Amino acid sequence: MSDGVLVALLSLLGTLAGTLGGILISNRLVNYRLEQLEKKVDKHNAVIERMYCAETRLDVLGEQLKAIDHRMNGIQPYEC
Repeated sequence: MSDGVLVALLSLLGTLAGTLGGILISNRLVNYRLEQLEKKVDKHNAVIERMYCAETRLDVLGEQLKAIDHRMNGIQPYEC
């Protein structure tokens, strides 16, 4: 085998190894970033669910307050 062919084969192997290594490292980084984004989205969704529950509870309490106020208005004040 001539020196030129050997150099070309070694260059090809080096290029392939570098390219594959770069792809693998880039893929790991993208997967890590996706996991971090998924965690943030999960936290956000938890906040949305909690706010929905809190708003529902506030609506119920508001209705209860209206009912109490209505009953209080119907009570005659005590006079001596």
